[in-house]
Amino acid sequence: MSFRFIRHSTHDRTDVRRSTRSTRSALCVLVATLSVAAGAAACSPSSSTSGGDTSAPTAKAVAQDLFPAAQIDPLVSGVVHKTPKELPITRLADGLVPPTNRWFSGLAFGDKPQPVFPLPLSFGLADKGFAFGQPGIVTTEKNIAGAFKADVTVDTGAASSRVSAYDEMTVTLDNLDGSGKVLGQTRIAEGSPFVSYTSAGGGAVSSALALTKTGDFWTGQAGGVTYGLVVSDGSVNGTSIDLKKGGVATWFPVPTDGSAEKLAALAGNTVTGSTVDYDLSGKVVTTRLGYTSEGDTAFATLPHQQANLTSTAGCDLGTYPSIYGTMTLCSGQQISYTAPLSQPTGSLDLGSVSGDDKKLLTDQVRKDIAALPAFPADTYFGGKALYRAAMLYRLAKQLGADDAAAAVKAKLTETLGQWTDPQGCAQREAFCFVYDEQAKGLVGLTPSFGSDEFNDHHFHYGYFLYAAGVLAEDDPALAQQYAPVMNLLAADIGSAGGNKAFPDRRVFDAYAGHSWASGTSPFADGNNQESSSEAVTAWTGLALWGKASDNAPLTTEATWMLSSEAQSGLAYWTNFDPAQPVYQGFGHKIVSLNWGGKRDYATWFSPEPAAMLGILVIPMSPSSTYLAGDPARIKANVAEATSGGKFDQKFGDYLLMYDALAGDDERKTALATAEKLDDKWIDDGNSRSYLYAWLMSKHS
Repeated sequence: MSFRFIRHSTHDRTDVRRSTRSTRSALCVLVATLSVAAGAAACSPSSSTSGGDTSAPTAKAVAQDLFPAAQIDPLVSGVVHKTPKELPITRLADGLVPPTNRWFSGLAFGDKPQPVFPLPLSFGLADKGFAFGQPGIVTTEKNIAGAFKADVTVDTGAASSRVSAYDEMTVTLDNLDGSGKVLGQTRIAEGSPFVSYTSAGGGAVSSALALTKTGDFWTGQAGGVTYGLVVSDGSVNGTSIDLKKGGVATWFPVPTDGSAEKLAALAGNTVTGSTVDYDLSGKVVTTRLGYTSEGDTAFATLPHQQANLTSTAGCDLGTYPSIYGTMTLCSGQQISYTAPLSQPTGSLDLGSVSGDDKKLLTDQVRKDIAALPAFPADTYFGGKALYRAAMLYRLAKQLGADDAAAAVKAKLTETLGQWTDPQGCAQREAFCFVYDEQAKGLVGLTPSFGSDEFNDHHFHYGYFLYAAGVLAEDDPALAQQYAPVMNLLAADIGSAGGNKAFPDRRVFDAYAGHSWASGTSPFADGNNQESSSEAVTAWTGLALWGKASDNAPLTTEATWMLSSEAQSGLAYWTNFDPAQPVYQGFGHKIVSLNWGGKRDYATWFSPEPAAMLGILVIPMSPSSTYLAGDPARIKANVAEATSGGKFDQKFGDYLLMYDALAGDDERKTALATAEKLDDKWIDDGNSRSYLYAWLMSKHS
């Protein structure tokens, strides 16, 4: 989470529809247009509302556009418009949707630009141009740092710069003179070792890097790294690079185990954009990340990609160090890799629970439902409370406690009815959403943890979508009632296809495989995320709402993001590979807060070890079984978090549930401990009923 407890194809500057998608037929567009009044999804196969689980498609399913303008614009028009807090959007070209929650948000927002981390590089804007460098990695007991390193500073003569185009992996920056005229454009991309500058009208740029010519390229040393330079339509004269109109200069760090010649041969194929596509097939999801260039380029793969590449051909250009582990450099135009499919499940499997335990659960569910407190008005704690009540509703239904189920459903429908009233904010100052025209997004009128700055929207809205998906799964009338606002919540974090009312997939970084939580990223270490588990819950909630609202493409997209986030959550938060050199000297079992330029054993809100792990497993939803798989690692993580077994503390309930994933003996021990756990240690997003149900059920 960011500020959690201060609680976060070729470019065209006016078109942020970047990703390759399957195109719907003209008939689908017509049906979508006719369906917008109810917020219904068009051309999605109907799905059964029976049963408690939302299963991912078993046949192959591929990416599609989601929430096109024809569907979203009438919904946006139907809600109150208000900007609760002006965002400092100071370096963004007209016509672009503000890029909140991106790895590069610090370039566009704030009084001063912040460095960003398109690994394997770090990059920043300078007074007269830009600077970049390969970060040096420093590991200590509680920190792995790879700070911005300005090894090469390029003077383009610019008085200012702005983001003029972007997509999910690439950014184009206009370098402007004092009158606002574009002198040239700088391009960077996640995974790319190249930084390119294209001159708009011709002219010289300069750098202090001392260059030596080798064949058709130049090399120089800075900060202990060898950098290469390739120039097209231009010449190098000492520290000056003279470019003709449209001439390009491209720099790159040379791997210590790689070849400058091989990279120089690829550097001339400037990356001008990117594509993202995915599909679900069987037990895996496949992600394909494409670089738009005239020919093959070079790209560095992260550890979670390397282990699951669909092809390793061409990955022989060397390696780079990074805070996430060693990056392997490949050639081509596409990274394609898989992740295990994680099911977006909305209920626990109680089939193995004994009759006596079911009676105990039934009694406890009735007690918990009767004791439900009032729902909070902000989007984080309010969302958690809705999720908690929805899980009680699901348990009551499964256990046949129809009276209790009816009671909690009545409370849920009343509160969700308030939240999903499109004009609610015209009548009250809480329990409602507004559309922020400046930042292009939906904001709860009672902010929490910087949600009015777009911090943590997926954490907050995931709980709402989860609750609505569970409640409306067997009540189509509720799905129809909630759709106008719930589809806007879904579009805020799950749009795809460039509707212009929201950014595509606001928080999700397809290259990194996970989300970013800060809205404006006002940090020198880039963007960050704490609670990988709440991100997984967000995509689960999005999938559940996709099923309840009969939007199969939304469920497909959400399942892809869920599976990707689960994979990276294990790889970089809870189950990192200690054999990677970057972890030598790091003194902990987990990394609780990951940034673009550093990784910390820390949280935004507490120094306690239980908080470090607790925030990575909360809320232990039915889809949290992705955390299973390595009993020894689970035991080690729990031992560190609890000082060997102290669960009577904040997050103790979630740590017991996580511990149960280590095996049946651990599950039984955790249940015995939970029965003695004081109510004050049960989180406001949890309940004793759900805690017991989790520990009584089997987890595969």
